[in-house]
Amino acid sequence: MSGEVVLVVGGAGYIGSHTCLELSRQGFYPVVYDNLSNGHREFVRWGPLEEGDIRDRDRLDAVIGRYRPAAILQFAALIEVGESTRDPVAYYETNVNGSLNLLSAAQTAGIDALVFSSTCATYGLPQSLPIDENHSQTPINPYGRTKWIIEQALADFDRHNAFRSVILRYFNAAGADFEGRTGEWHNPETHAIPLAIEAAMGRRPGFKVFGEDYETRDGTCVRDYIHVMDLADAHVRAVRYLLEGGASVALNLGSGTGTTVKELLSAIEDVSQRPFPVEYTTRREGDSHALVANSDKANAVLGWQPRYDLGQIVETAWNWHMRNEH
Repeated sequence: MSGEVVLVVGGAGYIGSHTCLELSRQGFYPVVYDNLSNGHREFVRWGPLEEGDIRDRDRLDAVIGRYRPAAILQFAALIEVGESTRDPVAYYETNVNGSLNLLSAAQTAGIDALVFSSTCATYGLPQSLPIDENHSQTPINPYGRTKWIIEQALADFDRHNAFRSVILRYFNAAGADFEGRTGEWHNPETHAIPLAIEAAMGRRPGFKVFGEDYETRDGTCVRDYIHVMDLADAHVRAVRYLLEGGASVALNLGSGTGTTVKELLSAIEDVSQRPFPVEYTTRREGDSHALVANSDKANAVLGWQPRYDLGQIVETAWNWHMRNEH
């Protein structure tokens, strides 16, 4: 074992596995703790896999005791907005109870540095754009609310227990490792870029657009897509920041550039050179017309800024899906 140990909870998943790659590249030793309910054993390539659930305190204590990590990254969560409205109990059990269990285990072990995977869904419907960290947090679904609850818990832990954390609020994570070692693989898939790529590959009959009557430049929703390797870089910077004594902070991670659904589909057709059927249907309940990040604070605190544009996001995602049949 070489390098400082970082426990990556949920490290067999999409963003977690890319972060393990970047941790390893930068000299850390990532230990993955994952129950593989949404993660993939194949994605654990840069350190050991310890199977376990974040709700299992005995198992957490055993793994933390064995490796004695310097810091923890918490990715483990249920993440689908629609599913959270159908089964809120599961989301509160995993995202709230599980995370609190992990925080307690970390405190008991004397660890006071944790990076928390949060989301722009904690903001709810945007009152102004781009969204900065001072925007009100009024989540409109159980997924966003469960993440917001843990953000509040972390603030209390910092205030009353000197437990430091970096909260990272992602906008739309996308893309894949440039060398194709890991990528986006969800089952079922609900994210726009892989769904459209699968349509272009002929694995789906087409792509469905929910609403074309929004007050945007072409009538479709605007989203802020950020390359997953840019996210991974931010997580490693957050770990270093905490290990160097940095204070608790919450930061947005986005590109600052809004892309409409139609623009996204055009970019995928340009990369794939494969037109695919698109069906326009009614709006989905709870969808915001636009979500775009102001990430200036992440630049000021961590020295972070995104390096990759939409073309590179789509190209890396396309290359990964072309190499991998699931």
